[in-house]
Amino acid sequence: MHKDVNRSLTGKIGRVTGAIAPGTIGEVMLPFQGGTSAFFAHPFDKTSVFPVGEKVLVIYYEPPQTVYVDELPEVLRE
Repeated sequence: MHKDVNRSLTGKIGRVTGAIAPGTIGEVMLPFQGGTSAFFAHPFDKTSVFPVGEKVLVIYYEPPQTVYVDELPEVLRE
């Protein structure tokens, strides 16, 4: 991994607005630069499926608009 990796979105919680699944490009809304922005999203483990409305955790951010997400851990659920 490069030492200049952008980690500004790592650890953020987002809401799925376009289903995320292997082999597809999903969408997630995330807090970003004082507002909320849509990002392309892929499952981090390459096998998970996340339906619209589910909250997910950003594991990796690939600028400018792509994130890799995973299931939100129980401890972070409301």
